Amino acid sequence: MPTNLSRAFAVFALVFAPATAEAQRQTPFTIEQIKSYPFPNELTAASSGSRIAWAFNERGLRNLWAAEGPEWKARQLTGYRVDDGQELTSISISADGKYVIYVRGGEHSANWQGSPPNPTSNPTAPKIQIWSLSFACPSPGTGCEPKMLADGDDPELSPRSDRLAFIKDRQIWTVPVDGSSAAKKLFSANGDLGNPQWSPDGTRLAFVSSRGDHAFVGVFTNDSTPILWIAPTTSRDASPRWSPDGTRIAFVRSPGSGGAPDSILVRPRRHWAIWTADAKTGEGKLLWDAPDKSYPSTQGGTNLHWAANGRIVFLSNADGQAHLYSVGENGGAPLLLTPGNYMAEYITLSPDRRFLLFAGNAGSDANDMDRRHIVKVPVDRAEPKVMTPGAGLEWTPFVTADGKSIAFIGATAQRPPLPAVMPVDGGKPVWIGADRIPADFPTRLVTPTRVVIKSPDGLEVHSQLFNAGGATGRKPAIVYVHGGPPRQMLLGWNYSDYYSNAYALNQYLASHGFVVLSVNYRLGIGYGRDFQQAKQAGSQGASEYTDVRAAAEWLREQPFVDPNRVGIYGGSYGGFLTAMALARNSDLFAAGVDMHGVHDWTTERARGLMNRDRHEEAPDLSRALEIAWTSSPVSSMKTWKSPVLLIHGDDDRNVRFSQTVDLARRLLAQGVPFEELVIPDDTHHFMRHANWVRVDAATAKFFERKFVPGNASGRATGASR
Repeated sequence: MPTNLSRAFAVFALVFAPATAEAQRQTPFTIEQIKSYPFPNELTAASSGSRIAWAFNERGLRNLWAAEGPEWKARQLTGYRVDDGQELTSISISADGKYVIYVRGGEHSANWQGSPPNPTSNPTAPKIQIWSLSFACPSPGTGCEPKMLADGDDPELSPRSDRLAFIKDRQIWTVPVDGSSAAKKLFSANGDLGNPQWSPDGTRLAFVSSRGDHAFVGVFTNDSTPILWIAPTTSRDASPRWSPDGTRIAFVRSPGSGGAPDSILVRPRRHWAIWTADAKTGEGKLLWDAPDKSYPSTQGGTNLHWAANGRIVFLSNADGQAHLYSVGENGGAPLLLTPGNYMAEYITLSPDRRFLLFAGNAGSDANDMDRRHIVKVPVDRAEPKVMTPGAGLEWTPFVTADGKSIAFIGATAQRPPLPAVMPVDGGKPVWIGADRIPADFPTRLVTPTRVVIKSPDGLEVHSQLFNAGGATGRKPAIVYVHGGPPRQMLLGWNYSDYYSNAYALNQYLASHGFVVLSVNYRLGIGYGRDFQQAKQAGSQGASEYTDVRAAAEWLREQPFVDPNRVGIYGGSYGGFLTAMALARNSDLFAAGVDMHGVHDWTTERARGLMNRDRHEEAPDLSRALEIAWTSSPVSSMKTWKSPVLLIHGDDDRNVRFSQTVDLARRLLAQGVPFEELVIPDDTHHFMRHANWVRVDAATAKFFERKFVPGNASGRATGASR
């Protein structure tokens, strides 16, 4: 780690010590036990006082929780008692600290939403609704139950604490925060409206109007004042941000659609720029024009903020990493705030707008590249400081409004995620809600070891090895490949609920005698722009598969691994790579579990290339389609010999269920043994806890049947072919 990233002075102490060699020798546990952890998300802090709120998912029971300084005792606010797969999202606390607002329902990690998912197959269709609840509610069932404000999504609280704006039917509506009157449409405007942003005094509302090939930023004042369109052009404008005094607006501008078709096989430049405009006249000017390859594709995108001291801050890949910069509100050269070989994500601005907090794979330990720590940096100086050094992982930081504490979520290799607070200048954290971890949750887990494998072209690929030890002889081994692909698996519990599930399953497999290698193949985040924007990858050549194959070859060479019992599993993009491994290299991979993977790029991401709606076409269209086909697992069906378990929810909003239907027919025709686990009405992310338990149990039992001699521990739920 570069020396310009200073450590916090206080020692960051975790309540759970790293696993000893003895702890690595696990006692096997059940899927139900390892999946019993509560998962916190949607952490937020009030803009006054020392109040925080978050959602806990406890075995599928999603509820709102809160805590307040100085005691920081966790308190349950809602009393939902059914594993119905309905998310709790968009949690916020009113500026006066009186109300907690949240959305219940929907599937907000989906590529396309449609009607709200109904994973319980309930005859009464669920809804996406906005709810309000008193922050002071002592506990559920005490007379302060949540109040449904409206059907809608994406609420934005007014700084006056009196009302909120939200999205319904692609328009912006409003409703009093206390539900004293019915919701109503705030105004009418053309386009699909979104991203509402109140002015600092709560009198105006900036928003985005998407109009197909272009988009405007608008400002609504009142019913008698026409909407002000901010510097309208043929461009696509987004991310409006008010200046602290409410006189100006910053926003991100990129080109609109159109122009002559580009080459498909050459990565196009994603041009973007930051503009500012007068909030009264709408007149705008260019502030900063981004260089090529600089658009960040990590959480929050450009992460635009209007900070104090006349600085506008943003995220950019300009120097090869997802780094924070600030530029003067009147222009000038940008200042790199976070130099070093690490990335920034989950970025928040302090209430006084003077410094930023973020989660970064930063620190003095070489293993920190595969962790997350909270980093603090001023908006006008390159003085980043790691606030949470050590072997843990920490993310989603906020500064409480009183300026005294940093709230975040953290975990270790052993302990699952929990909310925490620590002094704003560093110190020992207070962990919140530890009593929610069940008594029978496994306490002896493997501490994964970082392994760096060189791919055939020399690229270094980071992986995490799970090996419980204790057994004699050679073990069966599993390669795990994540989805995304802009993801990174870590040396501990992951900050994503989807990948925390994968971490739990990897721990289960390790406890039952498997060696697991989790591979962070090229296209993932955490290792720089060139790694993430790898050439000839995905539908343009699947170069990332070489990393997966190299991982399997490395495993087969280890003295503790049986080279004839190496399997593979993964979901989504990991499902694609699982299918690719089995299709191309059944000689290396003896079995696999393919969860909702893409199998034919020409019917998924390349679908639009074949929809001819104009005379012109891309100069390399035919070549691109041919490469998309050869980059697809189904193009290698003749060499697919190994058995596979196919798992898919048929209401998937990220990968079409037809991808698995088509593959099943091809496997049947080829005579490849396969099994199926289909989850009716559930989505890509398996919204019900019960369904995740089914999926994980089926995966583990499949590998146990294939790789453990004499094992007859159950059969996968579903058909066998």
